[in-house]
Amino acid sequence: MSNTEVRFPLVLVNFKTYKEATGESSLKLSKTAKEVGEQTGVCVAVAPQTADLRNVTESGVLTFAQHIDPVGYGAYTGHVLPETVRDAGAVGTLVNHSERRLGLEVIKATVKRAWESSLKPVVCVDTVVLGKSVASFEPYAVAIEPPELIGTGISVSKAKPEIVSGAVDAVKSVNANVRVLCGAGITSGEDVSAALRLGAEGILVASGVVKAKDSFRALLELASAARTG
Repeated sequence: MSNTEVRFPLVLVNFKTYKEATGESSLKLSKTAKEVGEQTGVCVAVAPQTADLRNVTESGVLTFAQHIDPVGYGAYTGHVLPETVRDAGAVGTLVNHSERRLGLEVIKATVKRAWESSLKPVVCVDTVVLGKSVASFEPYAVAIEPPELIGTGISVSKAKPEIVSGAVDAVKSVNANVRVLCGAGITSGEDVSAALRLGAEGILVASGVVKAKDSFRALLELASAARTG
């Protein structure tokens, strides 16, 4: 039975399509995430590939989908139906990740379908301006991720702190209830602490955990930093 309570600060691990987080490996990494969450008391969630959703949620870890499509039941071959994601045990979904870009109107429609399906939409944005725009769609959270820093090991919270603080101010000016996460290049506890100092309420991380030599140790460091701020 999957966990359904999202708390902040949130550490959300995107599995992408990395081999280290696919199939049986997705279940192993999910159990690692669950253990880290239990040890630190921090909310740790994962976003596996769609085909791995049910196996991952059954591990008990808090689970988000990587993507959904703004469609309903019917003739939509190849689309990701929000209700199927929810029924698999996911509590939310990423929307508009830099590797799965959507137009503004599609983002709006996807956020709407997510809420209709009892999924919490986390909209990824690459600029402060886009963050402010999507905040008006009332997503659950906005994740600020300059794409040029994704996977580089250079965190946005250190390299471009003004983008994080600017996104927080912009999003909150539109809707104070929308949470703001920080992504792109986060690999250390100090990166997490810097993001939280800038006003972020959690992080979105991928290769810093999934591709780490010791994923447990890497995630433990990030979650511990989130706990202490």
